[in-house]
Amino acid sequence: MTVSSASAQDRLQAVLKALQPLMEEQQISTAPSVREEHSHGEAMNASRLPEAVVFAESTQDVATVLRHCHEWRVPVVAFGAGTSVEGHVVPPEQAISLDLSRMTDIVELNAEDLDCRVQAGITRQTLNVEIRDTGLFFPVDPGGEATIGGMCATRASGTAAVRYGTMKENVLGLTVVLATGEIIRTGGRVRKSSTGYDLTSLFVGSEGTLGIITEAQLRLHGRPETVSAAICQFESLHDAIRTAMEIIQCGIPITRVELMDSVQMAASIQYSGLTEYQPLTTLFFEFTGSPAAVREQVETTEAIASGNNGLGFAWAESAEDRTRLWKARHDAYWAAKAIVPGARVISTDCIVPISRLGELIEGVHRDIEASGLRAPLLGHVGDGNFHTLIITDDTPEGHDRALDLDRKIVARALSLNGSCSGEHGVGMGKLEFLETEHGAGSLSVMRALKNTMDPHHILNPGKLLPAGPVYTG
Repeated sequence: MTVSSASAQDRLQAVLKALQPLMEEQQISTAPSVREEHSHGEAMNASRLPEAVVFAESTQDVATVLRHCHEWRVPVVAFGAGTSVEGHVVPPEQAISLDLSRMTDIVELNAEDLDCRVQAGITRQTLNVEIRDTGLFFPVDPGGEATIGGMCATRASGTAAVRYGTMKENVLGLTVVLATGEIIRTGGRVRKSSTGYDLTSLFVGSEGTLGIITEAQLRLHGRPETVSAAICQFESLHDAIRTAMEIIQCGIPITRVELMDSVQMAASIQYSGLTEYQPLTTLFFEFTGSPAAVREQVETTEAIASGNNGLGFAWAESAEDRTRLWKARHDAYWAAKAIVPGARVISTDCIVPISRLGELIEGVHRDIEASGLRAPLLGHVGDGNFHTLIITDDTPEGHDRALDLDRKIVARALSLNGSCSGEHGVGMGKLEFLETEHGAGSLSVMRALKNTMDPHHILNPGKLLPAGPVYTG
């Protein structure tokens, strides 16, 4: 049997036969329940069963799988925790899902230099528990039990990005396995370098389409001396947005500033038991630093909020109360799903320059009203990024109505010099917007990179990059 004469199923079986003597029995599974777990992510209904799931336990395991898949032209989709929301981990037909969740070691910890190297399968929560005694932490917080490898692949950010940046700013280097099975290391431990192409940035955000990330060298940060959190509610959505914009424009080094509109707040009050608050547009704040610095941040922020008709600060003084507030924020998707049991929720995000945020959100609210759909709105307004959770009937007609609203939201963002996604990534869900955002010329360069690095298109095909000349997707 040759590659050119074999069917897709025959090629896949050839890979599995080659892997069996090279890996432990428990590392390869074709059990229906295991395959179903690897058929989808969160928030997007698209799914397809992989033909097999392979559990990698080392970089060498990943290299072995890719070497054989490259030889036999079998598609591979990397899988971490399955928390992505744009269909990133949905496999194509006759594919292998390559699970890295068993790769959870901290390879090295350099507390003096504020960095560490970890395997891709470790979650950010586990990492922070393991390094707690050093007085350091890893700040990127997208919510959920995301793995570091998945966070690198999707260029994740989250609630603390306004202070600490996204994965792009917090990854110093990577170990990556290319489509051929070759292992490379990018970047290093230094904080800057002016040598060669920036391959680390190339792979961060590539969604597993150019290589599979197996290790990451991460920046760490000192745990702040003082942490303080508060909520401020507003009768007007406009006033809340203006408050967030002025906080950023004044240069206040706030750690988090999150928005929930009145619809989302009502859902979160019910779902998370925030009964001491009203169903009004709400800003969540977190301040960190020395006691004096935090006091200054708070005083300035309170003055800005008061000047925009804020209804006063409610403080979360204890660590337990702060955790409760931020858990409620991270559980917003599930709170929205609970509004209408059995309904479908489509989660979308976009981002604009901070000066255009008010114009965008107020326009989106008009689009939501015109659609007749319920769509709570929330977001990381400190960096111009927000999410809309579109609730619709779980029918083809309901899905079409939701997608129509989604397209209007994204079109507004793009018209204001924004992006179709600030942190969810492209996956399958945002493919149609890429040419509008980047232009045909940039997409041609991206396709040329893909063809060079993955000539047989086995790495997460159909994601991130729209089909076009010399690339079928």
